[in-house]
Amino acid sequence: MKDHQIQVRVRYSETDQMGVVYHGNYIPYFEIGRVEWLRNKGISYKMMEENGIGLPIVNMNINFKKSAVYDELLTIHTVFKSLTSVRIEFDCAIYNEAKELLTTAQFMLVFVSLKTGRPIAPPDYILDMVKSFE
Repeated sequence: MKDHQIQVRVRYSETDQMGVVYHGNYIPYFEIGRVEWLRNKGISYKMMEENGIGLPIVNMNINFKKSAVYDELLTIHTVFKSLTSVRIEFDCAIYNEAKELLTTAQFMLVFVSLKTGRPIAPPDYILDMVKSFE
């Protein structure tokens, strides 16, 4: 299963005076999507970090189409795109309760050693997971 969905409700603190989600708050929404995508596959960020692996974002592209508003239930859709020798990529989207597309995004993350800060190959459990998609 290459994709995963999770829902979050827009909190008041994430909006401006007009009740519209501040643009910077979409990044944590997408992070929730990626973290839960991994968790759904039996992998946690915490476990990776305990094993000395970090997964920082090195590139992101976000396209805002329509605003999310206070108290709206959002669906975050996260789809695995590709895996290379050191990076993993995702395509993401956020929909509102009316199933309208609000925002799309692409994220590139790199596997790094927490000890050295240098890129490393994905761990075997990530490689095995990706092979299961084929």
